[in-house]
Parts: sequence; structure tokens; C-alpha cells
Amino acid sequence: MAEIDSSGGGKHKGGKKKGKKLSTRVDFTPMVDLGFLLITFFMLTTSMNKPQTMEINMPVKEDKIEDGSKVKASQAITLLLANDNKIVYYFVDPTTGAPGTPQITNYSAGGIRATLLKENKLRNSRIDSIPIYKSMLNNHKITEEEYKTNVSDIKNDKNALIVVIKASDHSKYNNLVDILDEMLICNIGRYAVVDITQPEIDMLKTVNLE
Repeated sequence: MAEIDSSGGGKHKGGKKKGKKLSTRVDFTPMVDLGFLLITFFMLTTSMNKPQTMEINMPVKEDKIEDGSKVKASQAITLLLANDNKIVYYFVDPTTGAPGTPQITNYSAGGIRATLLKENKLRNSRIDSIPIYKSMLNNHKITEEEYKTNVSDIKNDKNALIVVIKASDHSKYNNLVDILDEMLICNIGRYAVVDITQPEIDMLKTVNLE
């Protein structure tokens, strides 16, 4: 009877060869090169997301605007961000300089947005031209740079509404974010975030919002 050679040799006794064992090792080295090629391809062909920023206009000394003239009381509206997601706004009497009767509203489309749209349109008749320029941009009749230039010129018209934003200690952080969003929605080009004064805090108390 023939004996099996367990010495690890490649032949059996009697001259017969052992079957060759196939290797199960897989070489992934080419896959690494392919991975780097794919990463490089996507980096070169994919556009990166542009950072989105929000412009905030800070107050200028003595309430002056760019041309050096003082802000007219008839152009300005003051928004007091109060608690319970409420907004108190008032206009200043151009004759006496005293604050007018405070009005209470909210952040809804029918609230402060409707007020800002109405007041801005009363002072800046050119504001209705912005949708026209938007349509021209969508139809490729003007470039994006021309669109931005024209819209900026309209929003910063010398007769446009000026919004003064003041947050009370009881307002929320998202209230400020929401009201800044309304500046963009309502095409308000001139606005500023300033500190609330003691008389305005007392005003909030009179309407039970402080």
C-alpha cells in the first residue's frame, strides 16, 4: 500500500505530483491608485458650496448716512424686539421729534413684513422695479452683476425706508435672525442694529411686553 508523503514535498512516493494549492490573497494595491484618481476627478469637477453670509449694517455716529446728511425722522421706523415673539414699532414725529404711538405686531407675513413692504413702497417708488430686473436676469437679458448693481441702487435710494432694530433683553436670538431675514425679503437696503434705550424699555412696559 502506498504511503502519503507529509513532509511538504511536491511529489508523492511513486512519482505522482501533489495538486497545487491556489492562493486566496487579493492584491488591493491597484484599488488605492484608482481611489486617488476618483478623488482627484471629483475635486476638479465638483463646484464647492459658496459660503452664505448676511450683511449687518452697524450704526453710524450721529445717525448720519453716507452723503453726510442726517436721517429724516419721516424715513425711519424703529423696531423693538420684545418677548413672546412680539415686535413693537413706532415712528418719530418729524415736528416734535417725540416717539409716536407704539404698535404691536409679530414676525408673520401679515405682521411686520406687511408693514415694512407698505412703508418702504410709500417712500421708494422704484422698489417695484426689482421684480422686473429679476425677470430680466432669469431671461438672460442682463448679467447677475448688472442685476445686483441695479437692485442695490434701488434699495439704497435716498428716499427709501430706514429701519432701526433694537433687541430687548427678553427677546430671543432667533428673533434677531428672523428680523434680518425680513430686511432681505422686504428689500430694505438701509437698516442698523443698535442698543435699546431706557425710554424704549419703559415703552415696552406700557404695552406689557417687558
